[in-house]
Amino acid sequence: MYIEIEDEFIARVPPDKLGLDYDNALLGVAKTSLEGILRDAEVASYGVSKRCFVISVSSIEKIGEGTIVHGDGAVYQTLRFRAIGYMPEMQEIVEGYVTSVQKFGAFVRFGPFEGLLHISQIMDDRIDIDLANQRFIGKDTKRDLKVGDRVRVKIVALSLPSSFIGDSKVGLTMKQLGLGKLDWLRKRKENRVENEA
Repeated sequence: MYIEIEDEFIARVPPDKLGLDYDNALLGVAKTSLEGILRDAEVASYGVSKRCFVISVSSIEKIGEGTIVHGDGAVYQTLRFRAIGYMPEMQEIVEGYVTSVQKFGAFVRFGPFEGLLHISQIMDDRIDIDLANQRFIGKDTKRDLKVGDRVRVKIVALSLPSSFIGDSKVGLTMKQLGLGKLDWLRKRKENRVENEA
């Protein structure tokens, strides 16, 4: 889910940035240092610290005076920042798209994350793997799942061990009611409406 983060951070403003507008230099350092990483931060709506991906720093506020460390020449400034972040949660239902198909499953991109949709979690059908065309095909249903398809999935496993997003591990499923390839869900809804008429 997308969230608003509010937390503190110590920014290192290098000597070559000190001749510029100090506030703009601080904002630039905060954006460079924080955006695009996983970080434990205070989540405004939760009131607790959670691990989340920082998408964009929206504002900063200086706390106290900056400190110059002997021999470094940079200014270390404590900042309070606000940012937009993304925090995946267990059992959260998300929409994304298939980025690749492997023998063992498909990778699905949602927000800034990519998760594994294991072959056993795709559908209740025996599945043929067509790696040449990057797709899975249900033997009985003839449904296919291929690169580029939009899907609705549920997060069933989640590990965010470091600040590098590439170290995250996210497990997904789409075998429950209301989950699956968006085209399948649309056709199921159309069929239900026709049967009710």
